[in-house]
Parts: sequence; structure tokens; C-alpha cells
Amino acid sequence: MNTKLGLLMGTGIFLAACEPVVVQEDPNNGITIPDEVVQVAGPNQDLTTARLLPEDNCYWYMHRGPVETTLLPLRSFDGRAICVAQSA
Repeated sequence: MNTKLGLLMGTGIFLAACEPVVVQEDPNNGITIPDEVVQVAGPNQDLTTARLLPEDNCYWYMHRGPVETTLLPLRSFDGRAICVAQSA
């Protein structure tokens, strides 16, 4: 009896950890990406989802992979993150 109860509780805890993660997509809210950013952005990035995040002053975009959708930094042709210079 204790073995069945333990197995049942363990299964319940395991399945609770399988809660799906939902990414809330926030369309640009009317934000227009500057032409300078579009020109330096490397290929294979979805610029229609690009946005400037105030936390780091860098542009990020939604990458839709086969398994999940992830917010990734927008990168230039040479692989550097595209950010806005902060004024002092």
C-alpha cells in the first residue's frame, strides 16, 4: 500500500512539473524599428517582432523554433547585439 501511495504521489509531483510555459506575445504596440537597426540586423531574424527592452536598451525579437518560442537578442551581421547607447 505504501509503495502504491508513494508512486502515486511521485507521479503527481512529476506531472505538476510538466506545466506548459506560455509565452505572451506582445505585438510591437505600434513601435517602429528604426531604419538604421533594420540595415545592420543580420539575416534570419524576425524583425516584425523586434522591440527595444528598457532593461538593457537592446533590441530583442521572438524566435519561433520547432519546440518553443523564445525572446532572443537582435544581432548584427557580425553577431553583436544591437543596443541603443545610453546617455550619461
